[in-house]
Amino acid sequence: MGFWKKKETAPAFVQLRQPDQHPFGLLNNCVPMRGGETQLCRAVREAVPIVDAAIYKLIRLVGGVRAQCPQARADEALNQFLKTVSVGRGQFGLNSFVDCYVDSLLTCGRAIGEIVPERGNRDIAALLCGRVDNLEIREGRNPLEFVICGPDEHGAVVPLPYQNLLLFTPLNPEADNPYGVSLLRSLPFLSDILLKIYNAIGVNWERCGNVRFAVVYKPQEKELSGVQAQERGQQLAREWASAMQSTKSGSVRDFVAVGDVDIRVIGADNQILDSEVPVRQILEQIVAKTGIPPFMLGLSWSSTERMSSQQADLLTTEITAIRRTLTPVLERICRLWLRMQGMSDQVEILWDDINLQDELEEAKAALYREQARKLRIENDAAEPQQ
Repeated sequence: MGFWKKKETAPAFVQLRQPDQHPFGLLNNCVPMRGGETQLCRAVREAVPIVDAAIYKLIRLVGGVRAQCPQARADEALNQFLKTVSVGRGQFGLNSFVDCYVDSLLTCGRAIGEIVPERGNRDIAALLCGRVDNLEIREGRNPLEFVICGPDEHGAVVPLPYQNLLLFTPLNPEADNPYGVSLLRSLPFLSDILLKIYNAIGVNWERCGNVRFAVVYKPQEKELSGVQAQERGQQLAREWASAMQSTKSGSVRDFVAVGDVDIRVIGADNQILDSEVPVRQILEQIVAKTGIPPFMLGLSWSSTERMSSQQADLLTTEITAIRRTLTPVLERICRLWLRMQGMSDQVEILWDDINLQDELEEAKAALYREQARKLRIENDAAEPQQ
C-alpha cells in the first residue's frame, strides 16, 4: 500500500527583479531591521505623553475580534480556543495577543509573532509576540521570497528553523525594503523641538520660580571702615539666612537692618518667552500624524468637544486599515488550529463594530428607525388588499 504524496508545484513566475544589490548585499542579501530606529521611536513615545496616549487609544479602538466557522461545532471550539490561549506574561486570549501585536506594529512599523505548538502538534500551546530589534529579513531571488533570521545560541544571525510558525506583519511597507513604516517616523524632529521648549520652561521655573533674594548693604560715606563694613555684611548674611530658615519651619521672623539695605528678588524682572503658540503648532502636527481628534487626547482647541461625522469617518477609516493589515495573520492562526484539530479550515475573521458616536445620538437614531418602521406597518395596513 503506497502513501499519497503531494505533488510539488513550481513557484509563481515573478517578473520584478532587483536591478542592483542593496547596500548590504555583501551580507548575503540580509537587510537589518535597523534597531536604532525602533529605539528612537520608543524614545519618542516615552518622552512625549500625547504620542503614547494616541498609540494606546488606537490599540483600544482596533481591538475586539472573533472568528466564525460554517460548522457550529468548529465555530464553538475555535472561539473557546481564542478566549483561553496563552499569550505569555500571565495574559490569555487572542485579543491580548492583538493588543501587543498592534503596539509593536504602530511603534516599530512591523510586528513579529510565533505560534507555539504543543507536543505532538495536535494543538497550539501559546501565541507569543517578539521584539523586532533582534530580527532580520533575508530576501530571496524575487519579492515573493524572504526568510526571517535571528540569533542562535552562539550569537550568529541564521534563518530560524520553523518559518511556518512565525508571524510577520509590516505596516505600510515600501518598495525598496521588506520592512514597514512606523507611525512615528516623521515625529523625532518635532519631538526634539518640543522637548527643548519643555526643558527650557523647566529650567526657567527653577531659576525664577524658586525665589532667590539679593541683599545689598550700602554703607554711607565715612560710616564704617572697610573691615567694619565686611563684618556688617557678614552679620546681615547670618541674620538673613536665619530668617529664611525660620520660614521653612513655618514661623515668621522679621529681618531688621540698620543703614541703607536693598533687598530684591533675583529674576523678578526677567520675561519668559511665551510657549503657547509654538507648542500648539508642534502638537497640531503630532495629532495630525496620529489621526485622532484632539479632544480625545485631552486638547481643548475648539469651542465644542463633540466629534463631527467627518472626524468619525476618518478615524474609522484609519482603524479599518489597521484591521485589514492584521486580518491575514489572524486567519493564519485560526486555520492552523482547525487543521490541527482535523476540521475544515474555512474561517472568517469578524471585528467588533467601531463605536465613536454619543449614546444620545445612537438612541435618537434607534428611535427614528422604530418610528419609521411603525409608519411603514401602518401604511401597509391602510392600503387596500388586492
